[in-house]
Amino acid sequence: MAKGTQDEPSTGLHHFMGLELELGPDVLVPREETEILGKTALGLLPDGQPATVIDMCCGSGNLALAVASNKASASVWGADLTDSTVATARRNVERLRLGDRVTILQGDLFGALDGKGLEGQVDLIVCNPPYISTGRLETESAHLLESEPREAFDGGPYGISIHQRLVRDAVAFLKPGGWLAFEFGVGQERQAASLVTRAKAYEPVEFVHDDEGRPRVAKVRKLP
Repeated sequence: MAKGTQDEPSTGLHHFMGLELELGPDVLVPREETEILGKTALGLLPDGQPATVIDMCCGSGNLALAVASNKASASVWGADLTDSTVATARRNVERLRLGDRVTILQGDLFGALDGKGLEGQVDLIVCNPPYISTGRLETESAHLLESEPREAFDGGPYGISIHQRLVRDAVAFLKPGGWLAFEFGVGQERQAASLVTRAKAYEPVEFVHDDEGRPRVAKVRKLP
């Protein structure tokens, strides 16, 4: 498996959670830490039960396709902003022959889902949003932009601009008791917890750690 690192270029085919995915110069390479998010998502969906899932900021479609491949009863919606990313995700859906259960849409976060009747119907929302601050992308993390798009990394002035919108806007789409699971950067767990608390719509946040014991994924349940 060609596991992604922050220095790995996004070209050719890559493997993610047992799937072979097409990438390209305008699409983020799925990182190793995103497999933590993928496995967390699968653990939140009971086997054999129908489920509606959203993969927000879907990129190559890696999380959407991992969920659909492992949960045969899941209906999955993926959404991303740019033409090239959406086109790549759709090709991966076709490659894996999952078009009957995975739909990729284009738009600005949940705006991509307008008119689809998903409000209050979703069991799980997963998201691997950009989470590097704009300032860091101009300095010590500038090398990331040599081979991958700014949109995949730039999380605004503090690295959590997309997280803020995600946590706030996911509430309208989740069922009572539905789950939100998202990735964040090293050292951002306090910011993530604060966003969840301020939303006043979720149970207390739980963190999932990487192999080095660092929190990298948040999972949180919408209040009943």
